[in-house]
Amino acid sequence: MADNYLEKRYEEVFGKAAGQKKAPQRPTLDTLLLHNRSYRGFDKDYVVHRRQLDAMIAVNVKVASSVNLQRLRFRPVVKGPEADKVNAYIRMGRGLPHLKLPFPGTEPEAFIVVCSIVPENPGIDIDLGISLQSMLLKAVEMGLGGLIIRNFDREPVREALALPYEPVAVLAIGKPSEKIEIVPVHPGDDLSYYRRDGVHYVPKLTAEDLTL
Repeated sequence: MADNYLEKRYEEVFGKAAGQKKAPQRPTLDTLLLHNRSYRGFDKDYVVHRRQLDAMIAVNVKVASSVNLQRLRFRPVVKGPEADKVNAYIRMGRGLPHLKLPFPGTEPEAFIVVCSIVPENPGIDIDLGISLQSMLLKAVEMGLGGLIIRNFDREPVREALALPYEPVAVLAIGKPSEKIEIVPVHPGDDLSYYRRDGVHYVPKLTAEDLTL
């Protein structure tokens, strides 16, 4: 029998792609961005592991840094006493103070605390934005979600975690337990996010309105 006869015959009958496993579809950047919302409620049954936080921190070796000085440092915090301490000093949902978010039983239990090795300045703030967005996109790729928190008590967090540098942001990470939808709006419309029937709505200007 000729070499590869059965293989060639199989391809003739069923086609060349028969029997071949399709490569898994990777989410597009647009898909990741769409799912990268500011979640303020998380599933307590899901435990975020240290290796997942490490994978998010690792994206920082691939992203831009002002003058390439790389002055941010990252402290992972997993479920336990340290996470409880961080929760005591953060505030979520400044735009919805009457709801007192997060609701009991939906608090985040994993964090990445971002520190700067120099006093905060415009370059640090640019680096911080790039870093936080990139880590959140990695979280979304892994089926998780998060929230950028700048409204927190810096010195108590620094003391609670024995940080050698000042924390400039806290990234809460977990399995989201709430539904968030984007609502297209136009200049002059109210841009405040709001909740209705258990859904969190986020007004966003259209691309046309953002383009000069």
